[in-house]
Amino acid sequence: MVLSASSVASLHLLGEESPFGLFRKQLIRAGIGTVGFLAGAHIDYRRIRRFAAPAMIGVLVLLVVVLLPGVGRTVNGSQRWIGVGGFVIQPSELAKLVFVIFTADLLARRERRMDRPELTVRPVMLTLCLLSGLIVLQPKLGTPLVLAAVACLMLFVAGARLPSLFAWAGGLAAGGLAMALAVSYQQDRLTSFLDPWKDPGGDGFQIIQSRVGIASGGVGGVGLGASRAKWGFLPESQTDFIFAIVAEEVGLIGASAVILAFVLVAFFGVRAALGAPDRFGMLLAAGITIWLVFQAFLNIGIVIGVLPTTGEPLPFLSYGGTSIIVTLTAAGLLTGVSRRAVDPTLAEGKP
Repeated sequence: MVLSASSVASLHLLGEESPFGLFRKQLIRAGIGTVGFLAGAHIDYRRIRRFAAPAMIGVLVLLVVVLLPGVGRTVNGSQRWIGVGGFVIQPSELAKLVFVIFTADLLARRERRMDRPELTVRPVMLTLCLLSGLIVLQPKLGTPLVLAAVACLMLFVAGARLPSLFAWAGGLAAGGLAMALAVSYQQDRLTSFLDPWKDPGGDGFQIIQSRVGIASGGVGGVGLGASRAKWGFLPESQTDFIFAIVAEEVGLIGASAVILAFVLVAFFGVRAALGAPDRFGMLLAAGITIWLVFQAFLNIGIVIGVLPTTGEPLPFLSYGGTSIIVTLTAAGLLTGVSRRAVDPTLAEGKP
């Protein structure tokens, strides 16, 4: 699907020599991500706990560095990337995995103090606020929403006191909404999905074109590679809106298969968390599952026009280097927890 969706962009929008330009880049990144998947699946996930705090500090530094003039790369008005030569990373994508690991480690260490919100809910939420504040400055609204869902649900799974959790969640929701509505263009993006035809050539354009592409696919699709939306009609067709290309080319059948795949990720992720041999593994599996599934259905909701546009990729499918590497590595860690759930020798740390 990346090959099909990016072929026109490679030729006409980016001036590549062939329609395979972006696909080749994604293939290399997927290869790196596969290495990360295999490493995550085979190492003892408990060994990464010692790196939780240093990794969080490193991500915070990167999120500050990306905002520095002349350092962060700006695309379509957003300054989200750091590039060194041909190597480009997006710190906000890396922050998702690091936040899950950090939160799982903190809550696992304080298992017997879950009745004390100042030692559990507060540090998680303050870390969330710090990360989200830096990411909103890029600006990027989708990632803070994903991180907030991860934080709240991981705290719930860990057994945090509900009154404190609800109070923090309500305060963060109110603060986040106020920040989003404070800037006019962000307000327009958040409300355009309610009536995209109010501004069909502006903020509503992408949603309208996405719906047109989905509707064109019907039940069986127009055929692989035959999408019309990718010919400049649908912006970001290979990234945030690739699900619309899936629905157009392989129809309701293919789109339903993608949704079913994420339902299966949820099922096996929950099963891995329930069978984890230790509390850190349980929270790690739960956090990764929440992240991947919530982001997937957030993206799909945006593409079909029932949620406001916030700019989050579809895990495993969307074009994007840091995203595919990080999500595959996270899937490897989830697999590692699952392997140790079914193999007692691995759970005990034996070879």
